[in-house]
Amino acid sequence: MADESSPTSDVMSLHPVIASIKDDDGLRAVLGAPCPVVFVLFGSVMTIQGIVATLKRAGKIVFVDVDLLDGFSSKPITVDFLKAHTQADGVLSSKSIMVRAAKSAGLMAVHRLFLVDSFSYSNVSKQVKISEPDAIMILPGCMPRVISWVRDDTDLPLIAGGLVCDKEDVMAALSAGASAIASSNRDVWLM
Repeated sequence: MADESSPTSDVMSLHPVIASIKDDDGLRAVLGAPCPVVFVLFGSVMTIQGIVATLKRAGKIVFVDVDLLDGFSSKPITVDFLKAHTQADGVLSSKSIMVRAAKSAGLMAVHRLFLVDSFSYSNVSKQVKISEPDAIMILPGCMPRVISWVRDDTDLPLIAGGLVCDKEDVMAALSAGASAIASSNRDVWLM
């Protein structure tokens, strides 16, 4: 497991709110937002280069969710493409093979984990051991009790994302041990 001085934790220490963008409107809006880190949750084989370039020109640190890119497969070649043809700083994925491919390519890697029940929670340690990410992201992120459980189980930087809608959610997640939160809610970006 990584420690709190990993490159990803250094990036998250810049600002505890990470902007997640899901479309071109979000892309335009985030350019003026104070969030230095952006999670790109959309794009295709035809558009991802331009999306990343636009964000990099605005001085953003960019992570691309490779699971959500249209026209790509869930194979490590997708990560190789991002490394060779974009300036992406990191990758998000719910798939261990993609997280490991990002690390091998020299990109920061965040393993997204959907915690929908006790079975998925009990597999967190196993998944993290396989993928060896720089950070983990748990979804939904509006579960302070579960955030504290995961915090007790790992020393990796922890991002809470999904359904983080307001200041109360942000403060609860951070108080429970999240290193940062990720949200597509533009009001949250301004906190």
